[in-house]
Amino acid sequence: MGDIVVSKPKEGGGTKVSCPMLTEVNYNVWAIRIKLLLKVHKVWDAVENESDDEDKKDLAKSLIFGAVPETLVLQLGELDSSKKVWDAIKSRYVGAERVREARLQTLMSDFERLKMKDSETIDDFVGKLTEIRSKSAALGETIEESKLVKKFLTSLPRKKFIHMVASLEQVLDLKTTSFEDMVG
Repeated sequence: MGDIVVSKPKEGGGTKVSCPMLTEVNYNVWAIRIKLLLKVHKVWDAVENESDDEDKKDLAKSLIFGAVPETLVLQLGELDSSKKVWDAIKSRYVGAERVREARLQTLMSDFERLKMKDSETIDDFVGKLTEIRSKSAALGETIEESKLVKKFLTSLPRKKFIHMVASLEQVLDLKTTSFEDMVG
């Protein structure tokens, strides 16, 4: 889903605050932006201090629900205060964020340790690198092309590929060569 944009008219102009839809991988940025949005609309105190002002609570819930997936709205819609909604989202996604970070850390550790075995084919090894790259992207972290190219070249068995690696390093700019071109 796209960004939601909420405008608040002001004297002599308007203020626009953009907030992305909450996803599995963007909680921290989303929380900063939605908090700013709630402050702009002068309803953050309804979330932070569980205000008794029904109008503020309703506006705060409305703004939060406008930036979360429908499934989450259905799950949290019966909560009676914006603070309870905020806390429920936070507890769900902070835990999910920690799990995501742990998985990403494990994946990056696997990436760093990965070396091509003498018995392995180039295609098999490229498959492993591509799998780590895909899993990393799914967790919200992109492995740079240059890092992937460097990993590929430094992980090849030296006995078999030293001449090829040396030639490629002399002929190509490894910072701009794509992983697919290097493998080809």
